[in-house]
Amino acid sequence: MSGQSITDRIAAAQHSMTGSAISKAVCKATTHEVSGPKKKHLDYLIHCTNEMNVNIPQLADTLFERTANSSWVVVFKALITTHHLMMYGNERFIQYLASRNTLFNLNNFLDKGALQGKTHVNRCSFKLPLCFCRLLLAARIDGVMRTMNTEKLIKTLPIIQNQLDALLDFQANPNELTNGVINSAFMLLFKDSIRLFAAYNEGVINLLEKYFDMKKNQCKDALDIYKKFLYRMTKLSEFLKVAEQVGIDQGDIPDLSQAPSSLLEALEQHLASLEGKKTKELNADTR
Repeated sequence: MSGQSITDRIAAAQHSMTGSAISKAVCKATTHEVSGPKKKHLDYLIHCTNEMNVNIPQLADTLFERTANSSWVVVFKALITTHHLMMYGNERFIQYLASRNTLFNLNNFLDKGALQGKTHVNRCSFKLPLCFCRLLLAARIDGVMRTMNTEKLIKTLPIIQNQLDALLDFQANPNELTNGVINSAFMLLFKDSIRLFAAYNEGVINLLEKYFDMKKNQCKDALDIYKKFLYRMTKLSEFLKVAEQVGIDQGDIPDLSQAPSSLLEALEQHLASLEGKKTKELNADTR
């Protein structure tokens, strides 16, 4: 369906009559129109999160209500709008989401009017845990990932790995990115991938610098983290190829050059020496 539906217009009119400017903006950002939420509505909602007299729970609840809609387009746009506010809105919005025991329950969602509706929404709903992205970005700017101690690194890097896995689960397809709604979600995820990669990469660099001074068990954990990092960089490269195919400037896409195999071999040999094993025995244990 192109343009706003009659339902959209009636809902917006009702919010105008009740004087709820926020509800009206949410309604307009999440119409049935098959295009991403309009910038003017997103900007207004971001502005609202910075106003101390705005009821943040009410704003969030209005977005939650839109995810109960029967149209995958409306649900998808509600998730995109929520993600946008998490990334660019006031910290109060994220803090409120973090305080809730539950956010969205989309497991039973099915758009009977679109065969791919459930698939679209399920592929988008994972984005909500990505509020970590903003915190990780702040950590990277403050140099936390580059200066974090070994114990915290070994605990924090798997969290970033999980976030990146959730993002890459989107399985972007260039043929689907001609759809305005899905393309809007992809652009948000592309920006998130850059932030996550930056924090992830700096954490791994820090880990490698500390590796040869670690205890044996720490070395085992660090080696496992590094191997998983290499695997995720391969998957991320595939994701970024899609970004390039749909017209994102190559200068905005990081170069994920593979580390030389000699580095992995050196890490494995060091751990083998700590365990009193030969490298071949270590590789057999790893497999």
